Amino acid sequence: MIDPPVLTSFRKEDYHWAAMELIVFCGIQASGKSTFFKERFFDTHVRLSLDLLNTRQREDALLHACLAAQQKAVIDNTNPLARQRQRYCRIAKASGFRAVLYYFEAEIEQALLRNAGRDAAHRVPEIALRGTLKKFERPTVEEGFDAMFQVRAASENGWSVEVME
Repeated sequence: MIDPPVLTSFRKEDYHWAAMELIVFCGIQASGKSTFFKERFFDTHVRLSLDLLNTRQREDALLHACLAAQQKAVIDNTNPLARQRQRYCRIAKASGFRAVLYYFEAEIEQALLRNAGRDAAHRVPEIALRGTLKKFERPTVEEGFDAMFQVRAASENGWSVEVME
């Protein structure tokens, strides 16, 4: 087996060996991000979440460990600002990973209902949901991701996933 080259930069023509991907979730709290991860990526990707890791330093340590090990990973945070999402995109591409974004679109009323259904330990204050929504920047192709998807809760346990262009 030939090891892939160590990259200091990443070019599209290098994709022939790059099977790894970093998925970045974005959306307000209680929009379904963690549930979607459990249903779609639990068996194949490491989950990096500030809810679990508590600090950016820990998140960065685990992220860089995944990149070094060529382990697929999902960033499961709200990531409301374009600059936050772009940081992950740049890191992924510099490491030879495909960068994929999933944007979870949810109406505030829908998120508040989902949040109310959580146990008390996992419930997010309403002011936090509204604050994230207020500063949220809708993702655009200019952020540089290789693929972008919009996710909406479609039914009781279903999802609508569409390519964003």
